[in-house]
Amino acid sequence: MTQEPVISVRGEALLEVDPEIAHLSVYVQSKDDDRRKALDRLVANNRHCLELIRSYGDAVEKLETGALTVTPVLKYRRREGDINYYQGTVWIKVTVQDLSVLGELVTRLADTERTRVDGPYWALRRDSEVYAEAARQAVHQAVQRARSYAEALGSELTGLVELADEGLTSRAAETFRAEPMAAYAAAAPVAAAEEPPPLDLEPRTQTVSATVEARFTVSRPSFG
Repeated sequence: MTQEPVISVRGEALLEVDPEIAHLSVYVQSKDDDRRKALDRLVANNRHCLELIRSYGDAVEKLETGALTVTPVLKYRRREGDINYYQGTVWIKVTVQDLSVLGELVTRLADTERTRVDGPYWALRRDSEVYAEAARQAVHQAVQRARSYAEALGSELTGLVELADEGLTSRAAETFRAEPMAAYAAAAPVAAAEEPPPLDLEPRTQTVSATVEARFTVSRPSFG
C-alpha cells in the first residue's frame, strides 16, 4: 500500500504585550556598635517597610521575606581583630499586580531610611493566557503554511501526522535587568515631612514566542 505524501512545516508566533506584574527586592538594613541594638533597629526598620507595603492592600499580590542576616564587621578584614560594628539586613520580595501604584510604592520605599530597592522587574504570570495565545497562533501558522505548500503542489491536506511543541519563552525575562535604585541613611526610619513625588515608570514590553513543528499528510500531487 502506497503511503500518502507528507509535508513538514514549522509554525511560529511572536507577541508583544504589556507586563502583568512587577517584582521588587527590598533590602532593609541596620547598623550599630552593639549587636542587640543592631537587631532591634533591624526589627523596627523591617516592621516599618512591611506596614508600608501592606498598606497597598490587594495591589500587592505577594509579600515574602527572602533572608535575614546579622553579622559583625571587623576593623581589620585580613586578620582577626576587634569588631567595628554589627550590620543587619532583611530581604523582602514583593510582587505588585496593580501597576498603577508601582511608581508611588517604589518612591516611598526608596525614601525610607536604610532601605535599598532593586527593581522593578516586569513579568507575565506563569499561567498567563498570552502563552496559550502564542501557541495557538503558532499552530495556525503551521496549518496555513502546510496548506499553502499543498496548494502549490495541486494537493490537499488529508491528515495530521505529528505536532511537536518546541516550548514557549519569555525573552524579556532573560534579557532585561532593571537598574536598581537605593536609599541609605544612618538613622532609624522616621516619617518624612513631605512625601516625595512618585516616579513615572514605563512598563517594559514583554516578548513571548512560540514555535511548533508539524507533519501533515496530503493527497497525491498534481503537476499538470
